[in-house]
Amino acid sequence: MAEAQPIAESDEGSETSLSNQSSDRGATGAPKSRVSKRRRADGKDRNGGAKRRTTGSEDTLINTQKKLITPRSPTQAAYVEAMRKHDLVFGLGPAGTGKTYLAVAIAVSMLMEEAVERIILTRPAVEAGERLGFLPGALEEKVDPYMRPMYDALYDMMPGDRVLRRRDAGDIEVAPLAYMRGRTLSNACIILDEAQNTTPMQMKMFLTRMGENSRMVVTGDPSQVDLPAGSRSGLKDALEILDGVDDIKMIRFTADDVVRHPLVASIVRAYDRNDKPSTDGND
Repeated sequence: MAEAQPIAESDEGSETSLSNQSSDRGATGAPKSRVSKRRRADGKDRNGGAKRRTTGSEDTLINTQKKLITPRSPTQAAYVEAMRKHDLVFGLGPAGTGKTYLAVAIAVSMLMEEAVERIILTRPAVEAGERLGFLPGALEEKVDPYMRPMYDALYDMMPGDRVLRRRDAGDIEVAPLAYMRGRTLSNACIILDEAQNTTPMQMKMFLTRMGENSRMVVTGDPSQVDLPAGSRSGLKDALEILDGVDDIKMIRFTADDVVRHPLVASIVRAYDRNDKPSTDGND
């Protein structure tokens, strides 16, 4: 069998496109039966025809409506496997390793298979101090600059008109972390991006939103905290507190997993070497 094509966050040429992808609704427009959705989400009986394996014991291919996505490194393969098996997964490491892109791919796949009823994508709007109510315009206009990377991933995997219809129907929600407070998020795949910029209180608030039949993926780079000096990162806090808890998996990426320009991996390594002697003021 030919070697599977690698995933790249912004390089469509490195991913195999799919055609004639089956619709997520029946001919009548009614939702399909939700029987055995968890089983399909775990990698059994997914859409897309014959199964192919890329890393031995686990099928790590991800079907989306536009592409067939495969991991590029063993760490990415372990990450995909973890997201299929565990209810809460932390993807940790430098930018360009595919941790957010792969998480969105899994979410889109689960939505297509009706393993979940909706996708919820969120991140802390640190640049705005999360005081979005003071900014002009409607909610969508306020949050768009902060959520754009997540929208980019969605549009890379789903036709634009389908993204808009799903969003208008409430099947896809992209919102700042502050808007998660007080909610119970059931039957959903929920992704928290840039989690290193949460406070411990925000992280606890987010993690306790999980409802029935939901999966959570938390992505972030503990070395790139943008919180005010002296503030502790909620991501670092959670990694210490939740270490060893059942059904929580932590996957750590390195510069070797970077899938952007080859120079990016060298840049990451250079910064890592420079940062080692110093202590992190955000601890």
